[in-house]
Amino acid sequence: MTPPHHTLSRRRFLQAAGLAAGSALAAQALPVRAAERAKVALATARSYDRNVVRRAVQDMLDDLGGLGDVIRPGDRVAIKTNLTGGVHWEQQLSVPATESYVTHPEVIRALGEAVLDAGARELVIVEATYDRESFFRWGHMAAASDLGAMLVNLNDPWPYKGFIQRPVGDGWLVYENFLFHPILVDIDAFISVAKMKCHQNAGVTLSMKNLFGLVPLQYYMLKQGDGHRSEMHGPDQHYKTRVPRVIVDLVRARPIDFALIDGIKTSEGGEGPWGVLWNPVEPGVLVGGKNPVATDAVATAVMGFEPTALSFREEPFRYAINHLFLASWSGLGPHRLDAIDIAGASLDAVRYPFRAYALPDDQSHAHQHPGPYSFA
Repeated sequence: MTPPHHTLSRRRFLQAAGLAAGSALAAQALPVRAAERAKVALATARSYDRNVVRRAVQDMLDDLGGLGDVIRPGDRVAIKTNLTGGVHWEQQLSVPATESYVTHPEVIRALGEAVLDAGARELVIVEATYDRESFFRWGHMAAASDLGAMLVNLNDPWPYKGFIQRPVGDGWLVYENFLFHPILVDIDAFISVAKMKCHQNAGVTLSMKNLFGLVPLQYYMLKQGDGHRSEMHGPDQHYKTRVPRVIVDLVRARPIDFALIDGIKTSEGGEGPWGVLWNPVEPGVLVGGKNPVATDAVATAVMGFEPTALSFREEPFRYAINHLFLASWSGLGPHRLDAIDIAGASLDAVRYPFRAYALPDDQSHAHQHPGPYSFA
């Protein structure tokens, strides 16, 4: 059972990619929907010590005016974590997965405490896990227990009877609807907590790309045994244009009410240790905001990249559409830094240049960061 999808016309795709007529000048003239100014907060934390993380998260929330406009007393709230790849990869590493490519449980714990303090009556922590051990091995079971939260594997409809169809709405790009766990609709507020990383098919993987883990894996494979959502990536080279558009569809189907990005200890060069250039790094930063496009844009800048970098031309989007632009073009929020107010630590103080993803035969570009280009 795979939700229906379609392919954009060439002209509409080129417009969405910011490459109409193959010209940056033409892209600048695209009719971009006006977006309200957004506020994003930066906080520093050099370790995952519980008190350090709790203080950093609280400082960040204070800078954003708290969670009162996101969570009301009695709300049911879901936090989407990022537990990609499965625990078997960790056996090959010299650093823990939680300190390199999956969300650290102390970040979930600190934000979960703040959510409960804001009045939430119920907290659920969700992820479509790759294996049964992920929640336990990577500390989320312990965090959930301490928070009184429920863990939900989005690959299994339990405690409901089955999955539901969730429409994207008019103007969908690839998917008209998605199969979702019903809990994603029954909640009052939805939070995405991602790891700060680069990505082959998306340029960066942050709070919006984190939503790839919302849909049940078994319904989104081109063939059984693929082990990943190959249907969402598409066959052959389709992923270069398909993945960024699917990201936008997902955010429209399940809007993000609050985004938090774990950049305390993470990795560069790719989204996981299966990448050739993957390398652990320690930026020591958290990025949070109430608009996911703006939050991801600021996180992209923290990583040393330009959020408005040209699709297929400039890092980190040399191999794909700039989905930050596409999300902004779709009316989901601003991706230009001049439309975003940054609170807390200064951007210059926390900027930590990442190595972008590069193909094995194209590593000469792995450290070339773009200049301040804008086209939307």
